[in-house]
Amino acid sequence: MIPKELYEDVIFDAIKKGSTVIAPDVLSAFEEAIRKESHPAAKEGLTKTYESILESAKKENPACADTGWPIFFFQVGNDCVLEGGFMALEEAARSAVRRATKEGYIRATMKHPLTGFDPGDNVGENVPGFTYKFVPGDSLTVTYVAKGGGSECFGGTRHRVVAFADGVKGIEKFVIDSFVEATRSGGICPPNVLGIGIGGTANIAADLAKEAACLRTVGSHHPSPEFRKIEEDLYAALNSLGVGIMGIGGDTSVLAVNVEYAYTHIAGIAVAISANCMVARRGTFRIHGDGFVEELDDPDWFGRRE
Repeated sequence: MIPKELYEDVIFDAIKKGSTVIAPDVLSAFEEAIRKESHPAAKEGLTKTYESILESAKKENPACADTGWPIFFFQVGNDCVLEGGFMALEEAARSAVRRATKEGYIRATMKHPLTGFDPGDNVGENVPGFTYKFVPGDSLTVTYVAKGGGSECFGGTRHRVVAFADGVKGIEKFVIDSFVEATRSGGICPPNVLGIGIGGTANIAADLAKEAACLRTVGSHHPSPEFRKIEEDLYAALNSLGVGIMGIGGDTSVLAVNVEYAYTHIAGIAVAISANCMVARRGTFRIHGDGFVEELDDPDWFGRRE
């Protein structure tokens, strides 16, 4: 049995890491973008952002002033036994969010959607958010994602239904049009990690898009050739727009395009995008059944580590 005190501490560590330390795959993408950038202002912007996130990790400060929504993704082993069960797990996560807010790793940004009431601890109705995936084994893997307000609210999340007759071209046109509109708002902080969900109902497509944006590592590829081609074609097309860092112009508008899919109804193809801002924050830890805690750089949410 995994003790409640242990998994609550690990959840807190995931929040702290996700808020202050940028994953190696994202750092590598920054380094590559800086290396190939031909626009002086964009190169300077990328370089200063890169230096800033390195400093944040060193000082254990939030990597961005917008600490976003507190979102948890739990991979639970089929034979995993948690002290107190899942209700205790969720209460432990709320407690860890309160502690992280008090200690300054998260800003108090979660408010009542109508009254504006601010509890001051980022805990309220349906927040933090919880998503579960059940896997073989006896471990619990905790991933914390800080999904930024700009990339979520200002056009960075969109969906529509594409007719089967429009196919891949219709899907790609929607994604490109949506990205262009989102960058005009100035809120999604390019270069982005862009997640795309194809198929399923509207909410399934949106969930897949968010998971692709937040949980796939930069540089990973979908194992199916037809979806990998969509990733590669859109990566080239979006970077050819010349949006650049924060829309000032440049060679890199997206760090990655990650596609996930679900089977769909013959009536149409739901398509959704989810833009993750350039700092792409996440923190992942795995607690094994014997209590051993492992820090991970790759959540491996889709079960296909490359």
